[in-house]
This record gives sequence, structure tokens and C-alpha cells, in this order.
Amino acid sequence: MQAIYRFLWTSADRQPELPPKPVRTPPRVIIVEPDVDRVSNLQRSVQTVARVDGCTDFVSARALLLQEVPEFLVTNIRLGPDNGLHLVYLAPSSTRSIVYMEPEDPFLLREAQRLGAFVEASQRLAFSLPAYISAALPLRDRRDPVRSDRRSIPRGGRRAADVRATA
Repeated sequence: MQAIYRFLWTSADRQPELPPKPVRTPPRVIIVEPDVDRVSNLQRSVQTVARVDGCTDFVSARALLLQEVPEFLVTNIRLGPDNGLHLVYLAPSSTRSIVYMEPEDPFLLREAQRLGAFVEASQRLAFSLPAYISAALPLRDRRDPVRSDRRSIPRGGRRAADVRATA
């Protein structure tokens, strides 16, 4: 009887051992842009949430893409003589692709969406990239790349607060 009592006493005193929390490595992002200043700007915008590799040409981006599979590929569609859509096509299905271009070509943007890429306006890219990386994305981009964004259109007329103040 003492042996059973001793077993219950010692097992109740022990703290349950919790498994260690898994260490989450930051996602790997490849940014492809021919403009060196823009590459560094985009790298600074996501360096706190991801491991970032920047490329200024198609050949080095292709080599990085084939060397280690990234979680995200961010590319300008127009890469001089080459096309960023080739990189989106080469990327494995586990890689989420985000494309942009300036000036916008609706045909190329729709083709990028058909390949499974997300289309983002180049003016908002530095602000939206951290959200793309840290959020759970849907399977595909459902937005229409040809339709203008309502947030960029200035609204005219009086605001409700102005109308109430004058009444």
C-alpha cells in the first residue's frame, strides 16, 4: 500500500513536460526588379518578416529559383529583354507569386493571374508585401487587374461631417 501511495504522490508532484515549441523559420522571398534602388526599397520593406534575396536580372533570378524553393516570388513582369512570367511559370506550385508592372498591360496581368500569381499595383507594393507574406492567402487572386482601384480615385463632394457641421 505504501508503494501505491508513494507512486501517486511522486507522479502528482511532477510538472508535466511540454514538448518544445517548434521554431518557425521566416519565409524565403526572391524579389526580381531591374531597378537596383527599387530592389533595395522592397528588400527593406520585408526584411523584418522574411529572408530576402534580390535580383536585378532574369538569369540570376532563375538560378536562385532553381537552387532553393522560395515561399514567395515577387517579380516585375518586364525584365528588359526577358519576361517575369517565365519565372512565374518556372516556380513550383508551392511558391506564391506576386507580380507587378509599370505601365500596366491588361493582357500580361491576366496571363499572370491565369498562371496563379497575385497582381499588385507597383505604387503600393512596398506597403502590401509584408501583408502578403504574413497573411493566409487564398488559392488565387480573384481581383480584376483591368478594373481601376477605387482607393486611388479621389472622391468629390462634401463629407458627412462637413454637411452636419453646416446644418
